[in-house]
Amino acid sequence: MKQTNSHIRIPYLNSQFIAFIRKEFYHVFRDKKTLLLLFGVPIVQILLFGFALTNEIKNANVIIIDYAKDNSSQNITDRFTASQQFKIKTADISHTEIENEFKKGDVKLALIFPLNFEQDLFHQNHAQVQIIADASDPNTATTLTFYASRIIMDYQMDLLNGRNIPMQIDIQQRMIYNPELKGTTNFVPGVMALVLLLICTLMTSVSIVKEKENGTMEILLVSPFNPVMVVIAKAIPYLILSLINLTVILLLSVLLLNMPINGSIPLLYFESTMLIITALSLGLLISNVTNSQQTAMLISLMAMLLPTMILTGFLFPIENMPWPLQVVSNILPSKWYYIIVKAIMIKGLGIAIVWKETLILFAMMMMLLFTSIKKFKTRLA
Repeated sequence: MKQTNSHIRIPYLNSQFIAFIRKEFYHVFRDKKTLLLLFGVPIVQILLFGFALTNEIKNANVIIIDYAKDNSSQNITDRFTASQQFKIKTADISHTEIENEFKKGDVKLALIFPLNFEQDLFHQNHAQVQIIADASDPNTATTLTFYASRIIMDYQMDLLNGRNIPMQIDIQQRMIYNPELKGTTNFVPGVMALVLLLICTLMTSVSIVKEKENGTMEILLVSPFNPVMVVIAKAIPYLILSLINLTVILLLSVLLLNMPINGSIPLLYFESTMLIITALSLGLLISNVTNSQQTAMLISLMAMLLPTMILTGFLFPIENMPWPLQVVSNILPSKWYYIIVKAIMIKGLGIAIVWKETLILFAMMMMLLFTSIKKFKTRLA
C-alpha cells in the first residue's frame, strides 16, 4: 500500500507570478475611476460622516430682546454669548416684530426679558422669561430650547448657591409654525428635494447611456432632426413624470401626514420645475462622460444621494458643520430648494421673501442647462 505524501504542493512565487501581480497593479493605477472608488469615496464619506453627522447644534442665531436691562438679564445674556451653541444677533426690534425675523430664516431662537425682571426675581422670588423657537425644524427647535433653558437654570442655581430660597425663573416656551412639533414639517420638504433631484438625474443619465449601449444613439444623431432637440425631447417626458410624482408626494403629505401647504401652490410648482430642469441637465452632463448604465448610476448616486441627504440641512443642521462643508453645501441646488419649500409650505411665504433663493436656483438651472447642451457630444467617436 502506497503512502500518500503529507506535503501539500502550494504555488510558489516565481518571476511569472510576480509579473502578473505587477500587471494588475498597473491596470489599477491606470484606471482613474477605479482609483476614485478605492480612495476617493472612502475619504469623502469619512469626512462627511465625521464632520456633518452630529446632533449637537452650534452657532445658532438668537435674538435677545431685553426690556429689563438690569444686571440679571445682562448676566444671562453674557452666558448666551459665551455659549458655543448660540450666536447673538443684534437687532433693535420689539417682540411684535420677532416673527418677521423668523420669516427671513436667519434666526432660530428669540429670548425676551420682561420689564422689572431682576426686581421680580429678588423681591418676589419669581420672574418670567419667554423663549420663542422656529419649530419648522422640530428637532432643532427642541434642542435649542433645551440649551437655552439649561443656561437660564444654571444661572438660577448659581443665584441660590445652596441657600434655601424659593427663587424661581419661569420659562415660557412658544413654538411657532409647528406648535405640535410634528416631524413631517421637516421630513416632507427634505424628501421632495431628495426624490426630485436624485430620480431626475439618475433617469436622464441612464436613459441616454442606454441609447449608447444599444447602438441607437448613433442613429438618432445622424437623423435630420437636430441632435440637441433629440436630447431635449428625451428629457421632456421625465419633466412631466416628475411633476406628476411631485403631485403624488404633496397629496400623500396632505391627506395622510397632515402636512400643511400654507403658501402658493403655483409658486411651489414653479420652484419645483426649476429643480427638475436642473437635475435633468445634471443627468445630461453625467451621460456625456459615461458609456455604461452602471457607471452612470454610480456617479448619479454618489454625486446626489449622500450630499443631498447630509448637506441640504433637513437631516443635520448646516450651522454645525465646518466652514468648508458649509461652502460646499451652497453649490447644491437641493439646499436652496429645501429652504424655499419650507418657506412656502410651512411659513406661507411668497416670492418677496424667497426671491434670493429663487434667483440662486434659477442661476444654477441656467448654468447647468447651458453647459450640458454645449458639452453634449454629437459624435460618439
